[in-house]
Amino acid sequence: MIFKSKLPTIVACCLFSIAGVGLVSSSALAADGYSENPGTEGNGNVTIGPDYKVDPDLTDRGNPKGKSFEFSMRLADSKIFRGDDSTLDLRKPVRKERKIFVYVPAAYKDGTKAPILVMHDGPSRLNLVRHALDNLTVSKDPNRKLPAFIAIAVQNGGNDSYGSQRGLEYDTMSDRLARFINDEVLPAVLNDAKIKAAYPKIAFTKNPWGKATMGCSSGGAAALSMGWFRPDLFRRLITYSGTFVDQQDDDAAEEKKYPLGAWEYHSSMKLIENSKKKPLRIFTHVSEFDNRFKDAESTYHNWVMANERTAAALKARGYDYRYVYSRATRHCDRKVFDQTLADTLVWMWRGYHVE
Repeated sequence: MIFKSKLPTIVACCLFSIAGVGLVSSSALAADGYSENPGTEGNGNVTIGPDYKVDPDLTDRGNPKGKSFEFSMRLADSKIFRGDDSTLDLRKPVRKERKIFVYVPAAYKDGTKAPILVMHDGPSRLNLVRHALDNLTVSKDPNRKLPAFIAIAVQNGGNDSYGSQRGLEYDTMSDRLARFINDEVLPAVLNDAKIKAAYPKIAFTKNPWGKATMGCSSGGAAALSMGWFRPDLFRRLITYSGTFVDQQDDDAAEEKKYPLGAWEYHSSMKLIENSKKKPLRIFTHVSEFDNRFKDAESTYHNWVMANERTAAALKARGYDYRYVYSRATRHCDRKVFDQTLADTLVWMWRGYHVE
């Protein structure tokens, strides 16, 4: 990937657009009267490694299996990500269709308003999430149990970094991806013929505390941004090797408010610390040998620095957060997922209860 830098600029920022205010008021009603007390267990900074092992709960332990589904969505049919954005670099291919992968655990009861986990760069790590659901939805240990959430892995629009469809979707500082998932992907899942045939009364919760999102690299930045810009829609956020650096396209309209892209979460702007605390639960991670660059402008591309500063900002603002630093590992390292993902999911869903 080729990276660029810009001089930091302190600018004012808005939490929601005028168009989003009505949506916030409407969707947030789902959380009225709902409360949970997750406590502080597992919060804070954690260091793991250099030795790693596979968590048994992320393997097939013989428990009942759920059902897997797959379908595609044409980009040309989208009202939000059509694949023809003016910021796109024509040299970077854009997918004609994106695949959607859905896993409904055996513990889900048709007609129940299910919580969900939206995963970026689908189907990456969906196999681990499936095992976690199979094993931990039936756990007898109340402190290591998962709700029967439905996992939805969404393929990106193609390519990477500046000028790409994936970069537009994941690295742009806006609520656009959250709206795309909420307004287009989730209804498509509920209306898929094969899914409806298997679960005629399938439904998703409207409670934003029942909606989680997860990703790695730019997908991790996207997970944070989905909750940051639309906490009325998504409140449980999981980011591995998050790209909290300046990878937003120079032509993006959001450059006016966030000239350094996701770097602004922890930059001199102090977006996290200077904003009103949002109702979010946030997991972050970085690897010891995560993406680093030795050029003169490396401060704008150092994943480790970016994630450490993001975690520090979350701590300073009083968020329920968990930050994992993994020794002797690299960007989106499989070893980290194999050891931590079950624990991460358990921590993320602490306190949640089906209404």
